[in-house]
Amino acid sequence: MTTPRQTVADIVDTLTRDLADPATIFTEHNHHPPVPQSLANGAAGIVLLHAERARTGHGDPSTVHAWLAAATNASVEAGPQASLFFGVPALAYVIHTTAEGAATYQHARATLHAATTALTRDRLNQAHTRIDRGERPTLAEFDLIRGLTGLGAYHLRVDPHHKITADVLDYLVRLTEPLPNSGDLPGWWTDLAPNGRPSPHFPHGHSNHGLAHGIAGPLTVLSLALRHGVVVDEHHQAISRICTWLDAWQRDHPAGPWWPRTITLNEAQAGRCDQPGPLQPSWCYGTPGIARAQQLAAITTGDTARQHTAETAILGCATDPAQLARIIDPSLCHGAAGLLHTTWRAASDAATSELNACLPHLTALLVERLETAPRNSELLEGSTGAALALHTAATGTTRSGWDSCLLLA
Repeated sequence: MTTPRQTVADIVDTLTRDLADPATIFTEHNHHPPVPQSLANGAAGIVLLHAERARTGHGDPSTVHAWLAAATNASVEAGPQASLFFGVPALAYVIHTTAEGAATYQHARATLHAATTALTRDRLNQAHTRIDRGERPTLAEFDLIRGLTGLGAYHLRVDPHHKITADVLDYLVRLTEPLPNSGDLPGWWTDLAPNGRPSPHFPHGHSNHGLAHGIAGPLTVLSLALRHGVVVDEHHQAISRICTWLDAWQRDHPAGPWWPRTITLNEAQAGRCDQPGPLQPSWCYGTPGIARAQQLAAITTGDTARQHTAETAILGCATDPAQLARIIDPSLCHGAAGLLHTTWRAASDAATSELNACLPHLTALLVERLETAPRNSELLEGSTGAALALHTAATGTTRSGWDSCLLLA
């Protein structure tokens, strides 16, 4: 099953036209109320599509500017809710991605970057105070979407050799160290449920493994930092601690290895995993995101066996009919766009061409899911992300580096 390249280009053109005008955009089917300064579901995320299209010669810079204006038409959040995906850091990331290497938006870039750096410093102080007290973290403290992993991804992209970047890495190293009196539980163990709240289903919390909300995110930031030549004390040991934990929970399947999304205290104490097998092969929580994190760790540390395992896992997700049948929507977060783009990124670093050979089939799967899905404007769960994944697969490039916010590169 294949999709002609021209047909893919036509589909992307149509999706992009529907997202061209901030005044007429259709948001009735959005999963969340659109918020201009949100990467996930607002104008800030749509900027990334038009910026990437403009960089590859398929879009108009005036459309990029119109969406930047829409993203900044209200007061910008710089308080407790601000993160890579919302508020000041989100806009700093978007403007940097849009104008990187250009003279445009210099004042806005400098102002937003300074505010993001100050906010990051604040969050680091809070996190170290929490660790000093011997308390367990919330997911929002360290994850990609809301926490210091996301802020670390921003700083690594914008200014990898600045002190604030090293300070985030120091924190991530410390996050991997067990807390006093915690037994064999890792330092990222949280007392909360995956939704970030207390739950009777997770009475003693859990270890979260996903790329969006779990330890695969810190693993990726630490690994990408090594790629940039940015190294802090205990850096390699932190990567090893995370990988050793994931190794303990790796499970086998006829299609390839996989990892559970979470592990509870009962599972940890019994040494068993209650998840019966691989679930949705998603970017956010599934094996593709966890495996991409391990592939990057393996490449940066020279671990060829781990690289083979990670690439075999992604190949299984991309070829196993039972797993592909669980992909029911076109989204980046947990749908066909996320699997396509994660595989595309993994293929670009892979030791063999097997992952690359999967891309036409995964592109066709995304086109099929788009045919039946209601249109919405979101980056993570809508047409914006699907259009970006298709555009990237068709052009074979990410000129703007738009996907740094997904921690895939």
